[in-house]
Amino acid sequence: MQVSDIFRFRNREIKALHLTWIAFFICFYVWFNMAPLASSILKSANWLTRDDLRLFAIANVALTIPARILVGMALDRFGPRRVFSVLMVTMAVPTLFFAFGTSKEQLFISRLVLSSVGASFVVGIHMTALWFKPRDIGFAEGFYAGWGNFGSAAAAMTLPTIALTMFGGDDGWRWAVATSGVFMGLYGVFYWFAITDGPTKDTHKKPRKAAALEVSSYRDLILLLLFTLPMIGILAILVWRVQNTGFIDDITAWICYASIGFVIVYQLVQVLRVNLPILKKGVPKDDRYPFKSVAALNTTYFANFGAELAVVSMLPMFFEETWGLSAAMAGLIAASFAFVNLFARPMGGLVSDRFGNRRFVMLSYMLGIAIGFALMGMLNSNWPLIIAVAITIGCSFFVQGAEGATFGIIPSIKRRLTGQISGMAGAYGNVGAVFYLFLFMYVTPSQFFFVIAGGAFLSWVVCVAWLKEPEGGFGDEYIISSVDHAIAQEVQQKRDTEAEIARLFAGSGRVELAEKGEGLTLTARFKDLDDLRAILARARQDGLAPKQV
Repeated sequence: MQVSDIFRFRNREIKALHLTWIAFFICFYVWFNMAPLASSILKSANWLTRDDLRLFAIANVALTIPARILVGMALDRFGPRRVFSVLMVTMAVPTLFFAFGTSKEQLFISRLVLSSVGASFVVGIHMTALWFKPRDIGFAEGFYAGWGNFGSAAAAMTLPTIALTMFGGDDGWRWAVATSGVFMGLYGVFYWFAITDGPTKDTHKKPRKAAALEVSSYRDLILLLLFTLPMIGILAILVWRVQNTGFIDDITAWICYASIGFVIVYQLVQVLRVNLPILKKGVPKDDRYPFKSVAALNTTYFANFGAELAVVSMLPMFFEETWGLSAAMAGLIAASFAFVNLFARPMGGLVSDRFGNRRFVMLSYMLGIAIGFALMGMLNSNWPLIIAVAITIGCSFFVQGAEGATFGIIPSIKRRLTGQISGMAGAYGNVGAVFYLFLFMYVTPSQFFFVIAGGAFLSWVVCVAWLKEPEGGFGDEYIISSVDHAIAQEVQQKRDTEAEIARLFAGSGRVELAEKGEGLTLTARFKDLDDLRAILARARQDGLAPKQV
């Protein structure tokens, strides 16, 4: 795939790419619509304080982690078109509640629920993987993520102007936030009708079970259990921070801790319920995949995307205090860290496509991150500002490129499980952000950069040991196993059976076969008992039903 191909709008896959990154862009625009309007919110709502807004900022990332896990499961079951559309329409509701909320509790809860929109990232990753071939997936994923992530920067640049110029008044911020939510909901409806899950009906491959990720060995099962713990357990840090603000009392906090523990146990049980029968039966050789590669990529996204979210939140103050800059100038310089995302992330995917060795590219980027943040840790007021800016941009280049390289590998690990693998890796990005921001409370900015550098180097070591070059990562088609074919055949048989039953019950309502326990449940709807008797009488005449019913 050439860079110029992104302008070939008549190509179906290019059209799908543009439709999807726009959806992601809108979701991130809405997700980060509070920070640019913070001063306007404080002026308008005199019953709010800066501490309240900091609490809302915590809530704004809280549910993103579990949401990415749940969305990953939903993707593999329902497909990205449905999930993306439903997510955008649904998240428009808490956006409106936040826009017109009149109490701290309403704003906090709406922001907490709205944080789920951050899971939109993994939806587009899955959709892009369905449309593009393995050899082109790196650049396509990088382009999608790079331009989609720019939605947060676009919100910062445009929302204050919209609030002040288009609407004005004390409530201008409310109408600006509400407008972004309404637009997201409308685009969600449009997306439902504008795109399909891949170029053909059978492109989307459903897993056998969507309740948990499938693995190929008992050793991988233990590793999956271990990597499941932090995705839910990290929420305890958020509860602790909210508790320390005094927003919730000790009893409520302990209820939250108990709930987190319950969810952890439930998820571990689901992992066992899904995988023990599969492993006991035996996984065919051609259906096995290395979960260690998934674990390694979890650490890379923890170390790159997690670092990005954490650093962006502290970088303006670092430049302002270290070099005595104005808030505006420090913010402008810090914005360069995020702006690099527009071209660095697609380039990371493109390099992964062109180099011919995705593992080597991943290792190179992670080592670059470790070196880059180590250099940033050495920065102080004695360094020329221009050198500090150059190091910051260079470090950002490796961070964003590593994110693109990570998702250049994921779709080729196990096609059928792309949604769940993407969801898990994406969740680890948010786990990294929460973890790093928690540590930032106890260290200096320079120490903070060294901590992130150490995290990137540790991820590099894990990748050296565990990450494998994906099979078929540069082919024209993804590798399809015997289990994939069996699942596709089962789905087709189910459709054929439903069609035969529908013909048998012609004139009835919807006919559906659904798995329930160890068997199948047949559902057919009739207007009334006379309608059912008439259909059975016709079936008896055709010899398709017993004489006595």
